[in-house]
Order: sequence, then C-alpha cells, then structure tokens
Amino acid sequence: MEIKESSFVKSSAVVDQCPPGHLPEYAFIGRSNVGKSSLINMLTKRKKLAMTSAKPGKTLLINHFLIDNNWHLVDLPGYGFASVPKPVRDKLEPMITGYILRREQLTCLFVLVDCRHEPQKVDLDFIEFLGEHEVPFSIVFTKSDKISHARLQSNVEAYKSKLLEKWEELPRIFCTSAEHNDGREELLSYIDDINKTLQSNG
Repeated sequence: MEIKESSFVKSSAVVDQCPPGHLPEYAFIGRSNVGKSSLINMLTKRKKLAMTSAKPGKTLLINHFLIDNNWHLVDLPGYGFASVPKPVRDKLEPMITGYILRREQLTCLFVLVDCRHEPQKVDLDFIEFLGEHEVPFSIVFTKSDKISHARLQSNVEAYKSKLLEKWEELPRIFCTSAEHNDGREELLSYIDDINKTLQSNG
C-alpha cells in the first residue's frame, strides 16, 4: 500500500469528541521520545504531519489524520509520564485509557518501543494492560538504525522471551527506522491487509 493522501482531521481531549463514522482506526502510542511523530511522518511521507519535538511529551491530545479517505491514523499521547507535571498526567491517563477501551473504531494499536533498550517495566505493564482488556495491538520497535543488526536482533529476542513468560502467543512485531524508511512497507501492508479483510467481511 502507498499512501496518496493524508490530512489532519481534529484533536480531541476525550474519546467522545473523536470524529464520528465507522472508518477503521490505527493508533500509535509509546513512551515519550520513542520516535512516534517521526514514524508517522515516515509512513505518510509528510515531514510535518505529526509535529516532532526534542522535548518529550508534546502530544497532549488524541490527533486524528484521514488517510486516503479510507482509514484514520491516530496519534495518541505517550504513557510513562516521568517528565510530565502531575496535573497534566491526571488528564492524560483517563484520556488514553478512555480511547483504548471505548473507541469501537480502534482496529489495531501500535505500541512503539525503543529498540536500543532492554525490556522496560512501563512498556511491559502497558502491554499487560492491553492483554487483560483484549485490545488488538502490535509492537513496533523504533530507531533500528541506531544500533547494529546483531544488537537489534538480540534486543528483540530478549523482548520476546520476556513476553513469553506471560503470553502464550506473541503479537505481530515490526522493526522500523524513520531515518531509513525501514519497516514502512511491512507496516503499511499489514494495515492494508486488515482493511481488505474488513471490507470483504463488511
């Protein structure tokens, strides 16, 4: 799949403000500074569709983007709010969980993980939360260009091993680099396959 058209739709402070309609939604979430905006811009080939910032925690609303009039890409605020003031954190947590648990259009949640680090408790806890609530998700390792291929494979395998301590089956896993466009085709093909399945069942 090649994205031909992408446009900002709206920002929402709560799930009830999200755009109406039945288009499938693919949401992206991760800890602050995981490279979420860069990945979204890489997927859409729009340098400033999602605003990137060196300062973590800049996404404070649920941002919807319309892709080819066919599906929504959703940019969610990050979790693991170490650098976010408590009043902001108190607003973000219910916003995120409200969207994830109540948004019927959510088709797949892409959980972004920085491939340079060993498994982090905050990521594992969030993934556990998704499993408990049967939220469909995939894991996207970001910044694969920042380490060697051998180290990448080692870190991904360590993550899989950690997950298999509690999970019988692993979710779909992608390795990406916004810098080199790595993983772009695989991710978009995955979304395209799901959309085709939804349409054929529709």
